[in-house]
Amino acid sequence: MGWKIDYQKLFDYLRTKYNVKKTLYFGGIETHRFPYDPLKQETIPIKELEIYLVDLIKNKGKRFDEAFLILLSRHLQRSRFYLKLEQFGYDLFLKRVKLYTQEDGSTKRKANCDVEMAFYLVKEERNFDRVIILSGDGDFLPILKYLRDNGKKVIILARGSRTAREIRRFGGGNFRDFEYLKYLLKMEKKI
Repeated sequence: MGWKIDYQKLFDYLRTKYNVKKTLYFGGIETHRFPYDPLKQETIPIKELEIYLVDLIKNKGKRFDEAFLILLSRHLQRSRFYLKLEQFGYDLFLKRVKLYTQEDGSTKRKANCDVEMAFYLVKEERNFDRVIILSGDGDFLPILKYLRDNGKKVIILARGSRTAREIRRFGGGNFRDFEYLKYLLKMEKKI
């Protein structure tokens, strides 16, 4: 988009404009062998992961090359971003990023939270009458249609240029383009 979203402003906007009671964030994070069991835990405990990463850098950092330390530092920054989201009031659903080797030998990282998000929507559908989805991914069309067919109001907030055509058509008058919210949600540069 050429600008960064201020997630505190976004949270406040959703509360004020739509009277949102619960704001969920689905995402992925690198864990570097952090002990996490997805069969027992619904989300990665982000504070514990932050402590683990700080300890890894502090106590074992001399064993790592500079590139790996930079990578660890970025993942630590990501964990702190998620901690900020928690402080703002977001409910986090975090999963481990998986690494895939591609045909050319390069590595690709993916978290793929779509299934978790769709599952949560179906699981909790009795607890809401309206949902605001912040994604333009066409993979969500079946769940969005299902929710609307079952009497739920569905509002989509996404980047217009990156939103799947069928999602924009589905949203119709309930589609909101992030670009029009730039002046409300843009992160200001720190001085």
